[in-house]
Amino acid sequence: MSTLGFVMLCHTALHRAAQVARHWAERDCPIVIHVDRQVKRARFEAFRKELADLENVRFSRRVHCEWGTWSLVQASQMAAEQLLAEFPAVRHVYLASGSCLPLRPVDELRAYLAARPMTDFIESVTIRDVDWTVGGLNDERFKLRFPFSWKRHRVLFDAYVELQRKIGFKRRIPDGVVPHLGSQWWCLTRQTLSAILEDPRRRELEAYFRLVWIPDESYYQTLVRNYARTIESRSLTLSKFDFQGKPHVFYDDHLHLLRRSDCFVARKIWPRANRLYSTFLTDDAAVSRMAEPAPGKIDRVFSKALERRTRGRPGLYMHSRYPNPDWENGKTAAPYSVFHGFNDLFEDFESWLSRRLGTSVHGNIFDRKRARFAGDAAIYAGCLSANATLRDYDPEHFLTNLIWNTRGERQVFMFGPADNQQVGSFMAGDANAQISVISGAWAVRLYRTNRNFSEIRQEAAALQRREIDFINTLRHVKARADIRIWTLAEFVEEPMENLQGILDAMEGANALRLTEAPRMVDLSGFAGFLQSLRNQGMNPMTVGDFPQEGLVHRPPSDRNRPYLVT
Repeated sequence: MSTLGFVMLCHTALHRAAQVARHWAERDCPIVIHVDRQVKRARFEAFRKELADLENVRFSRRVHCEWGTWSLVQASQMAAEQLLAEFPAVRHVYLASGSCLPLRPVDELRAYLAARPMTDFIESVTIRDVDWTVGGLNDERFKLRFPFSWKRHRVLFDAYVELQRKIGFKRRIPDGVVPHLGSQWWCLTRQTLSAILEDPRRRELEAYFRLVWIPDESYYQTLVRNYARTIESRSLTLSKFDFQGKPHVFYDDHLHLLRRSDCFVARKIWPRANRLYSTFLTDDAAVSRMAEPAPGKIDRVFSKALERRTRGRPGLYMHSRYPNPDWENGKTAAPYSVFHGFNDLFEDFESWLSRRLGTSVHGNIFDRKRARFAGDAAIYAGCLSANATLRDYDPEHFLTNLIWNTRGERQVFMFGPADNQQVGSFMAGDANAQISVISGAWAVRLYRTNRNFSEIRQEAAALQRREIDFINTLRHVKARADIRIWTLAEFVEEPMENLQGILDAMEGANALRLTEAPRMVDLSGFAGFLQSLRNQGMNPMTVGDFPQEGLVHRPPSDRNRPYLVT
């Protein structure tokens, strides 16, 4: 005499549903199966024929089932009524789907329920305690009307919801009903289920729940509170959902996770997961363990999977996961350093810095003519081309690709107002960026050119405008980069100390003190050049308060070798 019966709701992968039904039926568990009326008659008859040799398997009247509608509750009602009527020995009724798979021997589940004869296992929580509903319809699902299918008539569904909100329509919740929500997969005692199905107010309650949003998550979950003696607000079926409310599908490589959960049943199983079906549809004692179901054991794995799916890996952009703006899990994959104006002030600065850091240092990778990779390479890591046209198609992701492709090696490159400025705001908002700026250093490069002064003045004005825009971006309240800004006049007063501060931030507490400094360009006459710009009507304000008498330089014999700190 069996004390456990199953109601199965099936609509696809009927061959797998037949395997599971046979597994339970052969172990003295009566089953009533509802097959969606959308399933073609020939497939349904073949399914029924496959189980015809089992005396404790029944098929209920079929209805057309659709997600989020009353039809799913109706299907479970009809099958449950038939099970209770035809199998009086059943003491617990377990609702399952055709994609469910038993994870533990039936005898263990039967013994577990026998030890708790008056306990109903159904997730049932009040709407104020629910934080997993998706779509913004939490309490509204009980106060508005939902006559239209969300999947087939989405426009009508949304329009009718907005209309009800606009006019302030609210439904009256029947007396004695306190709305609850929970998983639609439950295991109820005969007494509780019979009380729900035989309620004198059943027609009134059904009329109300027919127009509730997703009633299979609220009908039994609400009414069980009126009749159950003892409720364990949890499902004995392992089911996991993603951040969009869609169920996770279990595959063969989830075998060890399913075993660790100690749950009795799991859904949703991939129909082609042959290893799962062959492993669990057995009475092998090796899989037997009298343990309490503990889906929380694997929650950490799913939490990590959810984080990986929603946030991705820092700095990784790809076709299968392209985040919306500001949804990135870090704009770039690793820290990098940007030197603005340094190669204008110092001769062969990239080579000096490369020796100091022991790594490759790029030139101006956003130079308008081409990307100046280290070693003047035409192709860099990950087949990044130095071609300016390809780079400028999407400069921001050119940078993210460079950082991603060189993970483990800090990228260092030069930048200036003559470069493509589109990437400026991206770098300013990137917490991985270390940006050091010598404003006005562009004037040093112009000073050293042998060009018509009217051309120099015009270019100086354009470079200064671009540099001011870049500095304003860096000083914006949303900037997250590690930013250091000096005017040219400020920097040349203490170049060693300023460089040491940058290197300390790059190398951390173990940074060595500078013993060799890069060679600064000869600034003799530079003050006069700045005055000439002013005389021509162009004020080089970003240079700072550069002394009119110029800098005090070392004798010419000293300029050809680095100076030392003593």
